[in-house]
Amino acid sequence: MPREQINILDLRLDELKDALGAINEPQWRASQLHQWLFSHRAASFDEITTLSLPLRSKLAESFCIKPPLTEKHDESREGGTPGATEKLLLQLPDGERIETVLIPGPNRMTACVSAQAGCPLGCTFCATGQMGFRRNLSPGEITGQVWALSDMLQKRNPEASITNIVFMGMGEPLLNTESVIEAVLNLSTRKYRFSTSQRKITISTVGITPEIDRLADTGLKTRLAVSLHSAIQEKREALMPQAARQYPLDRLRESLSRYASRTGEPVTLAYMLLKGINDSEDDAKRLLRYASGFFCKINLIDYNSIVNIKFEPVFDSTRERFRDILQAAGLQVTIRKSYGTPINAACGQLAADSMRKSDNL
Repeated sequence: MPREQINILDLRLDELKDALGAINEPQWRASQLHQWLFSHRAASFDEITTLSLPLRSKLAESFCIKPPLTEKHDESREGGTPGATEKLLLQLPDGERIETVLIPGPNRMTACVSAQAGCPLGCTFCATGQMGFRRNLSPGEITGQVWALSDMLQKRNPEASITNIVFMGMGEPLLNTESVIEAVLNLSTRKYRFSTSQRKITISTVGITPEIDRLADTGLKTRLAVSLHSAIQEKREALMPQAARQYPLDRLRESLSRYASRTGEPVTLAYMLLKGINDSEDDAKRLLRYASGFFCKINLIDYNSIVNIKFEPVFDSTRERFRDILQAAGLQVTIRKSYGTPINAACGQLAADSMRKSDNL
């Protein structure tokens, strides 16, 4: 019976070195192989002409090269956007499906990528959280999302390019830290065909404090965003039960303060305004006290209604009053509109309908 092949795109660079060592090849060839896989994007080992034919044959016996495949493409044009918000449903080699989004903006084009298939945290306002957890994504599966979006973009305009990457898709990035870090390195290696500055990459988390501490020590230049949504512990627990109970606000604040101090970069506090839940003057003042004393900025986010989830967006006047309280105290505040609602591509809406439908067959 033939041995099952491993998708070589799933391996980290150190694992590539081990794989080459296991077949009695020098480990320094791993960097050469990595460049062919993640810069030249070789579709087969036959294309890797700088490797000897015997080595290519040995690799082909044990490994395959399978990037994610695009199964569905949706787009939505909304007022005020410079282009269409586009969502891809991607099928992974084992049949799992994930979603990734291309978000246009003034002078930027942002890829929003997933770190997990599903999510284990069950945040009450998030469609992905209602799906449950399937598995972590490999570095190649994360990198492949950016490739897929980039290919789609450049087919229309060869001069266009992705300028920013945000880990704000399906799943919790800091429950898959190793793969996320490796994907960041794949996407920011200088002289690779696709390479972006790490300062243009944002890793978003619900607040996994040990991993935030770890991230601060990696030397990466990525940005950090934290889904806060309330500076009142009881309310945060109601909205984000697992994360908030395991990583309470006091402990989270210590990690964020340490991160900002160690990296010299501001932490972005993402705050989704929910009507009648976390939008009062007292909520704003509690957020003000929480954010004071460490280097941060605040993104106020509009909530996008999701079927079977009973939250509502706030009125414009409520949002502006909330912002004004924070700005009057000197905090940097941005109101972030969420686009892609008609195609379920907005914040908290990535849920891969095909995954749910396939489970019901």
